[in-house]
Amino acid sequence: MFVDEQGVDEALEYDEYDAPEADAVHFVAYGDEYDASDASDAPDASDSPDADPIGAARLRTADTDETGKVERVAVREPWRKTGVGRALMLAIEAQADEQGLDALTLHSQTHAAGFYRELGYESVGDEFTEAGIPHVKMRKRLGDEH
Repeated sequence: MFVDEQGVDEALEYDEYDAPEADAVHFVAYGDEYDASDASDAPDASDSPDADPIGAARLRTADTDETGKVERVAVREPWRKTGVGRALMLAIEAQADEQGLDALTLHSQTHAAGFYRELGYESVGDEFTEAGIPHVKMRKRLGDEH
């Protein structure tokens, strides 16, 4: 999605956390399995692997063992604003709770920061450029109300 829709260099989209043995959890939402009217329908990588993915995200341990890093949250254009992104984030937060993480951080594209604010994330720092796109670092303490 980042490569096709936003022109991000494909080489920037693959790293050591994509390897099967990496300490990362990948989340995938599939269109034929997802009910946009039910935000509790949390997608995961086991849903319908033969269907086309409509959204994805990744969670890995960040700077400390207590903080998770949310990465590559993306939803295909026709599915945006239908609850897919929210369901992905709720699934990530549930996984982070299960892993005993205290907080999550992410780098939000500036145009999407409002989406994360609605989920309880706060900006921490100034705007910066990543892959040629303006971003802001955001953080959420877990255990806070979603």
